[in-house]
Amino acid sequence: MSVPPNAEPTLWELHRAVSQLREDLRGDLAQLAARLDQVVTQDVYRADQRAVDQRISQIESGLAGLRGEHDQGLERAEQQRREDQGQAAATRRLVFSSFVAPLLLMAVQLWVVSRGSSP
Repeated sequence: MSVPPNAEPTLWELHRAVSQLREDLRGDLAQLAARLDQVVTQDVYRADQRAVDQRISQIESGLAGLRGEHDQGLERAEQQRREDQGQAAATRRLVFSSFVAPLLLMAVQLWVVSRGSSP
């Protein structure tokens, strides 16, 4: 059935259109309320961000402390290595002066004695 172009809607059609608009509006408001339940205020968000920043700064300071301890450990290990090398060199000198040098002196004395007895 066609409606003439200048025909105005009846009261029943207007009532139906308003009722439909009201139902659509209720659905939209329910969706908006459901979305608002998931939204936080700026104060809560800022407090959460401050807590996150504090945790990050604590972790950074802990890492800096660990890095310092690691560097100190490396320095101690390097110093211990140098001390061990110095001690090994001292031990080599001790072995040489205790065992090798007397043997060389005895060999030189024997050579001198053997050379000195034959005129």
